[in-house]
Amino acid sequence: MNIGLFTDTYFPQVSGVATSIKTLRHELEKQGHQVYIFTTTDPHVEKDVYERNIFRFPSVPFVSFTDRRIAFRGLLHAYQLAKELNLDIVHTQTEFSMGMIGKFVARAMKIPCIHTYHTMYEDYLHYVANGKILKPVHVKQMTLAFCSHLDGVVAPSERVIDKLSDYGVKAPIRVIPTGIDLEQYEPDENELNVREKYHIPADAPMMLSLSRVAYEKNIKEIVDGFATILETIPNAYLMIVGDGPAKEDLEQQSHDLGLDDHVIFTGEINNNEVSAFYHATNLFVSASDSESQGLTYIEALASDKKIVVKSSPYTDDLLQDPELGATFKTHNEMIEKMIYYLKHDKIADHTVLNQTLKQVSSETFGEQIVAFYRDAQLNYEEAHESSADVGN
Repeated sequence: MNIGLFTDTYFPQVSGVATSIKTLRHELEKQGHQVYIFTTTDPHVEKDVYERNIFRFPSVPFVSFTDRRIAFRGLLHAYQLAKELNLDIVHTQTEFSMGMIGKFVARAMKIPCIHTYHTMYEDYLHYVANGKILKPVHVKQMTLAFCSHLDGVVAPSERVIDKLSDYGVKAPIRVIPTGIDLEQYEPDENELNVREKYHIPADAPMMLSLSRVAYEKNIKEIVDGFATILETIPNAYLMIVGDGPAKEDLEQQSHDLGLDDHVIFTGEINNNEVSAFYHATNLFVSASDSESQGLTYIEALASDKKIVVKSSPYTDDLLQDPELGATFKTHNEMIEKMIYYLKHDKIADHTVLNQTLKQVSSETFGEQIVAFYRDAQLNYEEAHESSADVGN
């Protein structure tokens, strides 16, 4: 198949969505499909630099979320490209500019359009006028408008399909967890020595938070709880990896709590170094309740690390076996479990871990997506044949 992926965000932008698309592209190409990325321009990509099968459209930063981009033209150009590439299916990854362009292209070419609903927008309303303008009802209306006339929607988790069902989305929805390349997280003797670089003793217990450093990630709760954890484990460290709008406030919070010597902020890191940070830690932690697919949780498990994360239908299902880690609902429960798993950080029985990882491998992800494509194509053809018969 010739597949067009339409997205507002792609590398070098760092996000779970960009990672998901990169993984999908890799797996589809492994199966012999031709994959073309239709995305936005990026200030970190030179205009004349060749990027294989990537087409960038003029864009501007998104209001209040400036590290994300919105295309402001390119609809007809995208259609011409799609015709030349003889696309068989369009797979949109955003509800905004490139997503709307993708829907137009699919309709104009009379081919199926599949969409992945990556983001739980109700968790991000504060980015627009501090949540004073857009409300959850507006998210519902926007979602219903975009998901109309689609041939299928991919939900990365049960949480997403539940929300889409609540909204009243009528398109066929299939839960397909975003997969990861498990080999990428195997230890490498040549990888960055994180503890040496950041002057952390080799035997010091260390917790890791790795994400976009944004307010909805609720990292402030971890920093607050870490002050209490130090009372029990005084040689512990907390490493906060990533960058984002909440970084300065978190640094100030850490300073006010007297944690400067034990909380380390790395800022943005190279994508190739991510696995080294997982390997260097004892426990991965997250207090975020805005995750639609929790890719970092899976990455940590693939790196043979236990995790303690906020309770949700997705995380509760992921961590049914305490051998992998635990979820929490209250602040005190978070502290209690983080202390316990810092002291019991080794995964002794890998049977459950291996079974869990197999379900979310990149290979399984690619196979399930292609199966959904095939079903969408079949249903599309049958629907249009029926319409033709009625017309006759």
